[in-house]
Amino acid sequence: MFARVKSVSLKGLEEIDVLVEVDISNGLPSFNIVGLPDEAVQESRERVRSAIKNSGFDFPLKRITVNLAPAEVRKEGSVYDLPIAIGILLATGVITDKDFTEKFHFAGELSLDGSVRKISGALPMAIGLSKSGANFVVPIANKEETEIISGVDVYSVRHLHEVVEFLNGDREIAPSKSSIGEKLKTDEEFDLDFSDIKGQVQAKRAMEIAAAGSHNIAMMGSPGCGKTLLARRLPTILPPLTEEEAIQVTQIYSIAGLLNNGIIVKRPFRSPHHTASSVAIIGGGRIPKPGEISLAHNGVLFLDELPEFRRDVLEVLRQPMEDGFVTISRAKETITYPARFMLVAAMNPCPCGWYGDPVHPCSCSLYEVKRYRNKISGPLWDRFDIQLEVPRLLPSELAESGRGESSKSIRERVVKARKIQEERYKGTGIFSNSRLNPRMIKEFIPLREEEQNFLVNASERLGLTGRGFDRVLRVARTIADLEGEKDVKLPHIAEALQYRIDLSL
Repeated sequence: MFARVKSVSLKGLEEIDVLVEVDISNGLPSFNIVGLPDEAVQESRERVRSAIKNSGFDFPLKRITVNLAPAEVRKEGSVYDLPIAIGILLATGVITDKDFTEKFHFAGELSLDGSVRKISGALPMAIGLSKSGANFVVPIANKEETEIISGVDVYSVRHLHEVVEFLNGDREIAPSKSSIGEKLKTDEEFDLDFSDIKGQVQAKRAMEIAAAGSHNIAMMGSPGCGKTLLARRLPTILPPLTEEEAIQVTQIYSIAGLLNNGIIVKRPFRSPHHTASSVAIIGGGRIPKPGEISLAHNGVLFLDELPEFRRDVLEVLRQPMEDGFVTISRAKETITYPARFMLVAAMNPCPCGWYGDPVHPCSCSLYEVKRYRNKISGPLWDRFDIQLEVPRLLPSELAESGRGESSKSIRERVVKARKIQEERYKGTGIFSNSRLNPRMIKEFIPLREEEQNFLVNASERLGLTGRGFDRVLRVARTIADLEGEKDVKLPHIAEALQYRIDLSL
């Protein structure tokens, strides 16, 4: 007795077709799985056996061999429980209709009682199958995330018995309909708002510029000046996720097993602790999974107390900040995950936090201050488009009873500036000023002689690197967009230069 059932596997965000072949022959009872399975797949033997018996079907006491093809692709996870069980039931004649084997793909974990449990990565699987117009059977718990994709009929099921009845034509199950548009129309609600922050006019302006151009920003200031408050409110002024961005983010969270209820409609905000390892930040493991930078894709990665992170952890951020993706290489495979994020960092000026404070005296020696700041390398610091000193709030500012400008009004200006950039860079593959490469800077930011000379002289005085020079132009371009100006002018460059500070003493 022989049967074939289609399933799926993932390599990063890429879907790979897997063929589950089941052979049942006479001999001593055994159950073997081949085709480079990991431990979770090997353990499916016990889950499948119990699920079939507890669903009211007979489990064959014969020699059972399951092959997961192609054999050179490593199979991981519990997604093959359902297709293996279907293959066994098809080979033993419990399922009578064999036409479905060419039409349907199956993925799902089985409980011992036959219930079909949630799996990770269902969304990228569905996206891959949509290219061929296949049908996909998934657990009911994965319904919300898979129904956002058009081009593939997704059938969600609760129990193995329900699947058997469906395949035999004894039960009707309607495929899910795409609903991503409706979900994205839902108004975003935030518990935080920029109007909560007192004073800090320049810092708020810098955050608005950063949001408008998707620029990386670093803030340095004494404890309690409002750095963390500003960073945590940044998502409230960022533009809403587009349909494409929402699907990208949801795919990553689906693979990581962090997806709770359907599509993600808010831009991610990730704030890992400073004890996080490089693998936690970049991603990896024996079978590479997305790290914090990928979980922050199309959103914000906030590193509070930046110098407290290990040096090797910070240095691995440099390449993804430039490339917008991260490639994780292991002995058995190489996987690429998207990682286009806004990096927001906050730090104190010294170990005690009070260096340069006009009120509170600093207790650190000059050597301690230098050692503390040297934890951040020059190349990493140079990659922040905006570098800002956040001053201590005055007592009069703390005593203010009025509320500042709301996130909603700031967001309107940010969205308007982003639309200008989107129109300007149409067909180039980029959507914000922060992604401009040197060739594009020459094309899209032409300068008159007056602005050129001013920037050259200022760069010489400030000792800007070539990267720093370009970043000033990108920030100036964003400032001009916020003001609705077609060309970058002297005031825009002058303001952009204010957002470059030197860590050295």
